[in-house]
Amino acid sequence: MSNAINVVAVSGGTFRPSRTLVLTQALVAELGKHLPVNVRIIELGDIARPVGGALSRKELPETVEHELRAIETADLLVVAAPVYRGSYPGQFKHLFDLIDMNALIDTPVLLAATGGSERHALVIDHQLRPLFSFFQALTLPIGVYASEADFVDYQVTSEPLKARIALAADRAASLFGSRADALKKIA
Repeated sequence: MSNAINVVAVSGGTFRPSRTLVLTQALVAELGKHLPVNVRIIELGDIARPVGGALSRKELPETVEHELRAIETADLLVVAAPVYRGSYPGQFKHLFDLIDMNALIDTPVLLAATGGSERHALVIDHQLRPLFSFFQALTLPIGVYASEADFVDYQVTSEPLKARIALAADRAASLFGSRADALKKIA
């Protein structure tokens, strides 16, 4: 879809299988039910080594630079991070350290996180939201947190989580309401 909304999703996990990736995929799939979207999923695990070895953006290979440009030019970002020792991982933060500080101004960002238990659910409001506030991005009011208990064999099985994903996607889609309606008429 050439007129589709450019959704870039960053899955901040570095291992496979990954509940963070499963949550990311569920969110973008749900968005696709509401909006005409072009989706690009960036998995941190795929670019972690070159990102971790770079002190500046100039040191990155072109493949990683391409991913950073995708993040910077998204119409909508979906950002999901695993909780590691009470916050997002350092490698995840370093990825965003390499993003131009003015590139995400007014970009809507749907925040999500995964963790071992419900006690980490505040990571969205206490760590992720301030990070994207620095970028002057528009963090959406509804974030999606999933604990280990919400998955079975790396599949979302929790009905409350499925409902939260649907609600978050619906609310994100409403930002593009008139644009989505116009695009559907064109298609």
